[in-house]
Formats: sequence, structure tokens, C-alpha cells
Amino acid sequence: MDEASPASLTDLCLSLVSSKLELFCVKQADGSLCLRESLVFPQELADQLLCKMATEGLLNDGTVGIFRSCHQLRLRRACMRTARISAEAFHRALCPHRLLELDASRVNADLTISDIVHSLASSKELRESLQRLVLNGLTMTSLEEPSRRCFGALQGLRSLSVAHVDFYDSGLADVCTLPRLESLDISSTSVTNLTPLLGLRTRLRYLTMHQLKRLEMTTAQLLAVLSQLEGLQHLDISDDKQFTSDVARQLLEKPGILPSLVSLDVSGRKQVTDTAIRSFVEDRPGMTFVGLLATDAGFSDFLSGEGTLKVTGEANETQICEALRRYSEREGFVREALFHLFSLTHVMEKPRPDILKLVALGMKNHPSTLNVQLAASACVFNLTKQDLALGMPVRLLSTITQLLLEAMKTFPNHQQLQKNCLLSLCSDRILQEVPFNRFEAAKLVMQWLCNHEDQNMQRMAVAIISILAAKLSTEQTAQLGAELFIVKQQLLHIVRQKTSQTMVDATLKFTLSALWNLTDESPTTCRHFIENQGLELFIKVLESFPSESSIQQKVLGLLNNIAEVGELHSELMDQRFLNHISTLLHSPEVEVSYFAAGILAHLTSRGEGLWTLDLPLRSTLLEQLHAAIIKWPPPDCEMVAYRSFNPFFPLLECFHTPGVQLWAAWAMQHVCSKNGRYCSMLLAEGGLQQLESVRSDPNTHKDVRTLADNILDSLQRHQARMGQLPPQHCHTLTHKERDAQ
Repeated sequence: MDEASPASLTDLCLSLVSSKLELFCVKQADGSLCLRESLVFPQELADQLLCKMATEGLLNDGTVGIFRSCHQLRLRRACMRTARISAEAFHRALCPHRLLELDASRVNADLTISDIVHSLASSKELRESLQRLVLNGLTMTSLEEPSRRCFGALQGLRSLSVAHVDFYDSGLADVCTLPRLESLDISSTSVTNLTPLLGLRTRLRYLTMHQLKRLEMTTAQLLAVLSQLEGLQHLDISDDKQFTSDVARQLLEKPGILPSLVSLDVSGRKQVTDTAIRSFVEDRPGMTFVGLLATDAGFSDFLSGEGTLKVTGEANETQICEALRRYSEREGFVREALFHLFSLTHVMEKPRPDILKLVALGMKNHPSTLNVQLAASACVFNLTKQDLALGMPVRLLSTITQLLLEAMKTFPNHQQLQKNCLLSLCSDRILQEVPFNRFEAAKLVMQWLCNHEDQNMQRMAVAIISILAAKLSTEQTAQLGAELFIVKQQLLHIVRQKTSQTMVDATLKFTLSALWNLTDESPTTCRHFIENQGLELFIKVLESFPSESSIQQKVLGLLNNIAEVGELHSELMDQRFLNHISTLLHSPEVEVSYFAAGILAHLTSRGEGLWTLDLPLRSTLLEQLHAAIIKWPPPDCEMVAYRSFNPFFPLLECFHTPGVQLWAAWAMQHVCSKNGRYCSMLLAEGGLQQLESVRSDPNTHKDVRTLADNILDSLQRHQARMGQLPPQHCHTLTHKERDAQ
């Protein structure tokens, strides 16, 4: 599907059913699931559901039980790649169906090829109906079971793939007796002699034998067999291990061999030339494909791959992309193609989602191969850097971001790979707009920050953390704080280092933003901040950068978070600290004065009884608070972003301190006037009743009442404009979010 489009409704529904299968099932006595009787799936959806469950890692002995009923779920083309099921579960769930195709590649080792084939052969219908069987990467037999010939019973089989299997000459002899077999893949098997293929000389159309590492035939013997396969149309003798055999050269130079051939793959072979390839192709006008990756050929215009003759190679973008498409499951060829692609991506000036999709496919298929992940992550950065990410579909960026995170998790100690991934993640488009597991990303980046000192990478890491932390839930932020306490110490260390150097740079600003967001509505993290001498450090920051309003705003924003935690108020009752806050309250920059006022509002909101300094000081600060707020001009843009107004409601109830009420009301009016979504949020959280209570109370100060009237007018206009339901019907939102810009 095109990643520029939303996911299809079918795919979304299948994902939901797969992940919530127990809701649609009852559990049998043996622990397997069974669909409720009323559910009957269309046949095509049954195939898709099986594939989805396998792809998502949800197909096991319990869940596969739903396919025992051929009435409810009728399978025809069954794909169960990488499933983890037993031989008995396979037999009971899959073999009652009249299958046309079965792909069981890379299922668990306990389910052997012998188990699968004998189960299939036990069904008279399957022996005739099954036409395509893919068993790549499986074990042939268990250690306890003697090797047996087992394919001969599948008389209807037309296509068989046993690549990367301990498949020997006896198995090949067995397979070559199949009366309808037209396609055979024996890549990376232990076959030593291909003579049994002569049993298929009139029927075989497709022969793939990539990297036959144990072949004992001479080139002449091999060509003698191949030359007798008179109906062969597709031949793959590629080898990504760069063996020195000259079989490709001799094949190309042998007159009249394989006249019906339309596809030939000799990638990775030696002594292949453009001249020989051209002559071979021109003698066979029906040729549509030639594989030339990792050879010395493919650099002539004739083999560019631009026309009807498709070519894999490294001479140009077309050849490289064709290689990534065709060889997505061949580790060595993917690595080779990505290496050559990287040099091309340096100069790409337009978004290329088609290429990024191919890179993603290589990463997905080879998650544990360092060289593939290293080359791919470098390509990803080049393809998504700066404005190029803006032209990429969100779904594709989501996929590639998750793959980058998996690579970081798989290779935590490889510095260059981690650097590549961080470079790609440090993108506004990705961090702000693309859906991915931000909690997992924050953990990985924080862990990296603890283990590395590279200054440039450190700046990127804290930038990423500062943005991600603002988008996490309160629970996630708290969990990060609990799991990665050392990270906050590292962030404080960076602040301490920059402050001692009196250096204002991007690293300091992003680090302050990260700490600001990590302490947002997280009392535990706020407590850790205080316990690690964070308050003393931040006072020093204010003293070190007296004219840096951007630094002051971030410092005061974090200290607002501290001030919201009632149990920490005593830590903030410090004359030196409050002197700084009082001074910054009168800053000409509204953004600075606003956060200074917020700290004072929270500290004075709990009444005289909990104020531990001189009471005249409290009265003075409240007077200054009120006077400062009524002088603030409306800011041109939104200063701060909130995910909830809940922290403001207690402040609105402080009728004995109108300055506190005034700050809360001013904050509400500010964001509601800049963004309509805040009107909806305020209505949903019961703000209408809160504000009406403030307006109607006789003790409300006239300045506070004026702001309350303004907000209520905005809410009424918003309701009329949006046609909203009464607030009691809206869903409650929680949490507050502050910008980390």
C-alpha cells in the first residue's frame, strides 16, 4: 500500500482483531482459542488474518486454534512466517483446509520440514490441492527422527522453496520426482550434485540456486545439466560470497545454451563482462532481467536498467534500487546495495519515499546484521535530513523511526550506528508529527547520553529528549525518572558545566528544556532535582546569565514545576531564591515575568500558616504579583502549551489572595485567546463552572472578575461556533504540556 495514504480499514480491523483476539473467542479445554459461532470470515480475510497474526508475532499454539474451523475461517493462501507453533497445533489448524499455498519460512525449530510435509501429506485433498510450498530457513528433521524422503506425496506441487535448509542430494532426488514441479529454490542448501534435476528437464521453468556452497560438480558438469533443462526460463546462479568459480563466464559464452531464458542472475560472480552479457541477451530477445550486482559488469548504456531489460547492479540508482527490491532477503546483497546507495543519497535534493521504503525493507529483514543496519541508518539520515523529511509520508517515517529505535536497542555499544540513528531522529518533522514509541525512544536516547561524552552528539541527544519528554504522559515521565535517575544527574552535570564556563549554547538550552519537561507534573522527579542540589544550581544559572531571557524562561519554567509540588514548598522558602524571583517578576520580557509570577502564585496560595518566612515579605510579594500582572501586554504568540487546566483550578479558589487568582485567570485567557483547542479543553474539564463561581462570588477582585468575564465570553463564542455539546458530555483530558522550544 502507498505509505502516503492512511492505513486501510481492513488492515486496521485485522490489527485490532489480532491484538484483541480473546475478546472474540472462547478458550477450549486444551488452552486453544475458538471463534464464537456467529463469526464467519470471507475467505480472503481469513488468509490476511493468519498473515497478520504471524507478522505481529501473535500466532502460537493457543491463537492458531481459531483456524481449526474451516467453516468460520477458510484458508487458501496461508502465510505463517516466523510463527511459534508445535507440530500438533499445525496439523490440527492448517491441514483441514484445502490450501493452494503455504509459506512457513523461519517458523520455530521445533516444527520441522518433516513434520509439515507429513502433516500435509496426511490429507488426500492437500496432496492434490497444494501448489506452492515455501519452507525457507527450517530444520529438515528433528535429531531423534531419521531423515526420510517426504516430498513425493505432494503430487500437486508446482513450486517449492527450501532455501537455507539442511537439504541434501537425497532430498533433491525426492523432489525431482514430483510430476508437476515447475519452480525450485535450493539456495544455500547442502546439495552437492544437480544431476537429479534432469528428471524435471521438460517441466522446470524457475531454478534458483543462490550460493550453493557445497556443490561438488565441475563447471563442465554443471553446464551439462543446465543445458538439458530445455524449458528453463529463469535461472539464478548468484553468489554473494564471491566464490572464484568461472561458471558465469562459461555459461555466458556457451553457444545456444538455455534458449528460452528470460531471466538470468549472476550477481556476485567473477569474470562477468558487459560484452558477454550483451551478446547473451541479444541472442535471447525475450530477456527481461539480468542480475549483475557485485560483478564488474553493468556499466554500459545497454545495461542501464532503464528500459524493458531490468538490471540489478551498482552503476546507477535504477540498478541499485532494483537490487534492493529483488534481494531484500539476501543479507550480503542488501549490504552491498546499501553501500552503493549511500554514495548517491549525499546529493539527493528531492524527497525520495520510494528509495526510503526500500531501505526500510532491508532494515526490517535483517535486524541483527550490523553492516546492514549501519549502512541503512546512514542512508536514512541522508534521505530525511533537513527539508527532505517534509516530503516523506508520515506512515513511512513512522516505520523507519521504529526501525531506527530497534537498531539502537540491538547495537547499544556501536558508536557510529548510534550516531546515525540520533542524527535521523533529530528532525522536527519526526519528533513533532510522526507516530512512534516516544517513551522507548526517550529511554534509548537517555541511555546513550549516560554512556557518551561526544559534545556534538550530546547536543543532539538533549535536543531529542527535550522534545520527547514534552510529549510523554505523566506516568511515562515518572517511570523515566524512576528508571533513569542517573540521566537527570547527567543533565544537571551538563548545566553545571556550561554554567561554570558561562557558556550559552544550544546544548545548555536544550538541556534546560529537557529538565523542564521531565519535571512536569512529576513530583518524584522534582524531589530528585531538589535532592541533587538542583535549586542551588539553578540560582547560580540565574546569577550567571542575568540578561539571557531565554535561559531565564526555561529555568523559571522548571521551578514552576517544583512550586506546584506542595511538599517541596519548604525547599523554596529561601530568601536568596525569592529575591531573584522578585527581581525577575519585573522583567520587561513577559515570558520571564509570567513564570516568575507563577512561582510566587503557587508559593503564596497555601496561606499564611505554611509561609515560613516573614509575613510582611509575603504581603509585599502578593502586591508586586498583582501589580505586575495587570501591566502585562498580550503576547504576540502562544508562550506555553498545556495539556490540562487542572493545576489552575485550586489557584482560582484563593479568594483571600487575588494576585494568585489573577495569575491563573490570566494564564487561561492567554492560551484560550491563542488557540481554540484550549476552549474545548477548559469546557471538558469543568472550567465553565469554576469561572462562573469566580465571577459570581462577592469576594472576587474586580481585576479577576474582568478576566473571568473575558474567558467566559470566549467560551460562549467557541460553543456557538463549534456547536459543542454541554461540557458534561465531553471527555476529560488530563496532564499539562509545556513547550520545549
